[in-house]
Amino acid sequence: MNNFLLAFMCSFFILKLQAQELNCKVVVSSNLVNQTNQKIFNTLEVSIKEFMDSKAWTSKKWSYEEKINCTLIFNITEYDNSNNNFKGTLQILSQRPTYESSYSTTIINYQDNDINFKYDEYQPLFYNSNVYESNLISILSFYAYIILGLDSDSFKINGGQRYFSIAQQIVNLAQQNNVSGWNTDGSRKNRYWFVDSILSNAFVDFRTSIYEYHRKGLDQMTTDIKLAKENIFSSLRKLDNLNNRRPNSFLIQFFFDTKATEIVSIFSDGPSIPNSDIKQLLKKIAPFYNNLWREIRS
Repeated sequence: MNNFLLAFMCSFFILKLQAQELNCKVVVSSNLVNQTNQKIFNTLEVSIKEFMDSKAWTSKKWSYEEKINCTLIFNITEYDNSNNNFKGTLQILSQRPTYESSYSTTIINYQDNDINFKYDEYQPLFYNSNVYESNLISILSFYAYIILGLDSDSFKINGGQRYFSIAQQIVNLAQQNNVSGWNTDGSRKNRYWFVDSILSNAFVDFRTSIYEYHRKGLDQMTTDIKLAKENIFSSLRKLDNLNNRRPNSFLIQFFFDTKATEIVSIFSDGPSIPNSDIKQLLKKIAPFYNNLWREIRS
């Protein structure tokens, strides 16, 4: 009986590990806060990691190798110990491997500047898809699904649709509680506009370019580097089409904040394609990175 129970528990543990999708590094920095007791910040850091890593965000079974490596960096700028309210920024990063390569490419490199939440030490964090539990839980859950959605889009056209729809549901619930960062007013670079843009038909070229850049581009680098670079160039032309219709859009800025350095590296080495055309295109779409585009070797 003991052997049976042990085997059962091991099987259950393995299945549970397979259900979790994220391997999340969490950093909570309180350097800007005049607070000598750091215990609550350390506890918050542990609680967030446990929440992100232990929650089964999808119904699929994921092996350990399939887990998405991501990082959340909270930079706390204000802390009120009378009510345990935190304010600051959140840097979100996620990566995905490339086919038959040790190289991992960054999918998300984004900073949310409107982070405001209450957290009591040792407070349990639970996500309920039908209820607004707290702003902290909503923020974490929202970005978990954004990470899943963009990662899935990079492997399959519109592969992240379900996850983006859940992220939008989180926005809708949060809006009812009148918390900043979730509404249509104010900055057009908040959580509402992030997922609203992704799901909008007007931005379909963004999602198609995410797929082509990664699946037809980076994933082909080990088999046909010239074709891979041509496909990446094609994905950038789709972003140009989007930029012609929606200049200076949130998603254009998001894409190049994440990919600018990588793009320079891609088009500076290996088999060449007309780099003057690439530079001209990049300067048109993302002039805010002209200093980087100049580094692309002809």
